[in-house]
Amino acid sequence: MNFPRFVFGYHGCLEPLASDLLTGRKTVADWPVSRNKWDWLGEGIYFWEHGPARAKKWAEDKAKEAKVNGRKNPEPAVIGAVIALGNDDVFDLTDVRFAPALHGAFVIMDATFAKAGRKMPANETRDRQRHFLDCIIINSLFAIDEIREKYNVVRGAFEEGEPAFPGSTIKEQTHIQLAVRNPSVIRGVFKPVL
Repeated sequence: MNFPRFVFGYHGCLEPLASDLLTGRKTVADWPVSRNKWDWLGEGIYFWEHGPARAKKWAEDKAKEAKVNGRKNPEPAVIGAVIALGNDDVFDLTDVRFAPALHGAFVIMDATFAKAGRKMPANETRDRQRHFLDCIIINSLFAIDEIREKYNVVRGAFEEGEPAFPGSTIKEQTHIQLAVRNPSVIRGVFKPVL
């Protein structure tokens, strides 16, 4: 049985996307999907679960990057969303039940790459946090019809940043992130107070 729970997700972006979604000029179905080869949860619309400050920081960094690349006065923005997470439709990387599927996908992809004489992509987690390997494994799982049709969201905990204090294994920017693959689980959007 699938009992939904609702979480608040926060999406960092640039204007005018936020205004378009908040005013209804764009619908949730029009929300751009991230398809970078390094997205650690694979393709999806990315949210920080209960993390508006982290979404704001990401949006500010994105605006600085856009300005460096010649875009005039990009404004950072954050969109809040009410997201319905069911018990049966979330591919939850914080749940040990999903580890065997990840391992199985890795074994298949590794053999496929070896047969083609190619090297598997590697994650680059030092400076840029580019998760090439994680992305290809998650996306390969979602290429399977029964997985793609069953799961609407990929959810994972992500340790990021420097230690919170000397000797700590707690990181300053650790967070839970969602990659929404089926926008129908986004039940509404709002402008958060930051």
